[in-house]
Amino acid sequence: MNKLEPAITLASLHKDVRHDSGPKHVTGTAEYIDDMVEPAGTMHAYLGLSTNAHAEIINIDFSATKAAPGVIGVLTGDDIPGENDVSPSHKHDEPIFASGKVQFWGQPLFAVIAETRDQARRAAHLVKVTYKDLPVSLDVRAAQAAGGALVTEPLKLERGDVAAGMAAAPRRVKGSMAIGGQDHFYLEGQISMAVPGEDEDVTVFASTQHPSEVQLMVAQVLGIRHHAVTVNVRRMGGGFGGKETQSNLFAAVAALAAKKWNRACKLRPDRDDDMTATGKRHDFVVDYDVGYDDTGKIVAVDAVYGARAGFSSDLSGPVTDRALFHAENAYWYPAVRVRSEPLYTNTVSNTAFRGFGGPQGMLAAERWIEDIAYDLGKDPLEIRKANFYGTDTNNVTPYHQTVADNIVHRVVDELETSSDYQARRAAIVKYNAGSPILKKGIALTPVKFGISFTATWYNQAGALVHVYKDGSIHLSHGGTEMGQGLYVKVAQVLADAFGVGLDVIKIMGTSTGKVPNTSATAASSGSDLNGMAAWDAARQIKERLVVHAAQLYQCSEAAVQWVAGGIQAGDKFVPFAELAASAYLNRVQLSAAGFYQVPQIHWDRATGRGHPFYYFAYGAAVSEVTIDTLSGEYTVDRVDILHDVGRSLNPAIDIGQIEGGFIQGMGWLTTEELVWDDKGQLRTKAPSTYKIPLASDVPPVFNVKLAEWSVNKEPTIGRSKAVGEPPLMLAMSVVEALSMAVASVADYTIAPRLDTPVTPERVLMACERLKGGRQ
Repeated sequence: MNKLEPAITLASLHKDVRHDSGPKHVTGTAEYIDDMVEPAGTMHAYLGLSTNAHAEIINIDFSATKAAPGVIGVLTGDDIPGENDVSPSHKHDEPIFASGKVQFWGQPLFAVIAETRDQARRAAHLVKVTYKDLPVSLDVRAAQAAGGALVTEPLKLERGDVAAGMAAAPRRVKGSMAIGGQDHFYLEGQISMAVPGEDEDVTVFASTQHPSEVQLMVAQVLGIRHHAVTVNVRRMGGGFGGKETQSNLFAAVAALAAKKWNRACKLRPDRDDDMTATGKRHDFVVDYDVGYDDTGKIVAVDAVYGARAGFSSDLSGPVTDRALFHAENAYWYPAVRVRSEPLYTNTVSNTAFRGFGGPQGMLAAERWIEDIAYDLGKDPLEIRKANFYGTDTNNVTPYHQTVADNIVHRVVDELETSSDYQARRAAIVKYNAGSPILKKGIALTPVKFGISFTATWYNQAGALVHVYKDGSIHLSHGGTEMGQGLYVKVAQVLADAFGVGLDVIKIMGTSTGKVPNTSATAASSGSDLNGMAAWDAARQIKERLVVHAAQLYQCSEAAVQWVAGGIQAGDKFVPFAELAASAYLNRVQLSAAGFYQVPQIHWDRATGRGHPFYYFAYGAAVSEVTIDTLSGEYTVDRVDILHDVGRSLNPAIDIGQIEGGFIQGMGWLTTEELVWDDKGQLRTKAPSTYKIPLASDVPPVFNVKLAEWSVNKEPTIGRSKAVGEPPLMLAMSVVEALSMAVASVADYTIAPRLDTPVTPERVLMACERLKGGRQ
């Protein structure tokens, strides 16, 4: 990595520029909501959660709570002047406070409002609730066995004649794969603070990826118009999708209390309650039937993707849709039928998580690639390459979009060479033959990930840019900063557009009062959308300044050129600050609202056809592992990654996203196990029982490179590509490397059926099964 350039460097786009909050992060001066100075008289709220997974509520006794020290009052559904609902799908199936019955262990029943957070928390535990138990369905198989009730409409994608393909296939493999969920484990938990204003007004400081949805939900709950609610977000301490919809509840409760008692109110749950009450990555069970020929080429695929959706719809519809959109990863299926089942369960309603269903879809695809490879006695990489999408033919997806930008062949070929994959694999096979206890594995897996919201209307963004008469620039846009570096990337775009240094740009926090109707910062689209919106605002101001300069300096508009630090008007150089000052004196508007909508995309869910993605991002990873067949313990010894981000806006930020995404994906697939007991209580709700990766889990050899030759064929900002989600899926290579190591126990003749997370226990049990001749 090149040395980071100082923030004042001109022409900063496509350069390594440090994160704008980086120094504040390491010195502890970055301000989060819990660091803000609280207004005088701030109240504190705490949620009371159910202790039953499915039951009628017979009685709630608040007497001890209301008599507790510091308690101001208790909020229930009866105190809501508007709608008792924060469902992002608008199905009215997600109450703020349960009424009549509870549907999962940890569902909010009420909120205690007190003078201090400790008083509110202690008083919430004094409430006595009487329940009458109802039947419980906790996981995918139980939900399917109970009749397969769904929380939202399923989807089917189909292309080609699957029945004929299966009948003609010389070989077939059937199986199922259980894919575990994942908790977001953001460093900053869910939190909101609401400050009441005059009339209906309320200002909400929320840790959210979707300020406009929080605005909508608070207005809906209070029964007021959107314009009365202002939502502000300076930064989040992590989000990963967990603050796309899950923040709605906390903001709504804080606002409800603030307006009821006309005092500011803050709500921050403990980590265990946060994990219990908020949704996670969907866990799936994928049942598949795949036909293929003697060379390993896939002929037909038929698969059902059952997902534990939880008690309400939340985002389970689009998440399970996207699982189907990525059911083929980078592979061509001549005939395919894939179906989703977003299943109702008595668990917390699952939600967005980095990759948004795509990782689960891809992982299943890699499983049947492995099945085929072990059946034919071939290197799985050979099967992968044999089934890649073509560039001119064999390039239509199951949703009937043509893959027009396929570079997976080049990415994989370059990584195969640079990582010395073939020689290392041969050495590993030789090592395993002579090592009875320790076994090694290596795998190279590709990623093809579609970029855009599948909800077409979200593919828009706004920005507000002010140029002040001293030449300083104020930047606001609809994207939110959760540590991923979005703010500095958009500032780089603006600095580049005006030819000024980043020190001139003031990055403002996101506010619904500055930019309305914002889309969530999700779907890896933050830089694409908000960068283009900021560029559009700059374009408008620059056009006015060119007209002004031509008049002022008596030259043609064509003779006015933007250069580093200002403009060249004929033979005269004018610094940017001088230009701004003269424009003000001549009554030139120095403010603009920029806007961008993604072109080309469309999607018809009813027919399962369309062009839902603007472009695809590609990548590949090689992982090498060592397992102990006596204990199941293992290490990830080396990882090599080549990833496509188009022409990077900020290579330093992008490489950091790739590294972090891979490690988070590795955690999901290896150590992060969610466990509910038979009563429906989440037992892994703290770092003592839920194991996220540690610094010591980072591979000792970790080589990450950008495909610097890649340039986005589509006119994105700087011809860059999204980087937020796709790298997470590179961690599939760890699972497949573990699979090879386990398969060596049976001389690679049996395909291990490893469910995820691939914990040491699962590795050990798989080794024992293979020793007994079983999958």
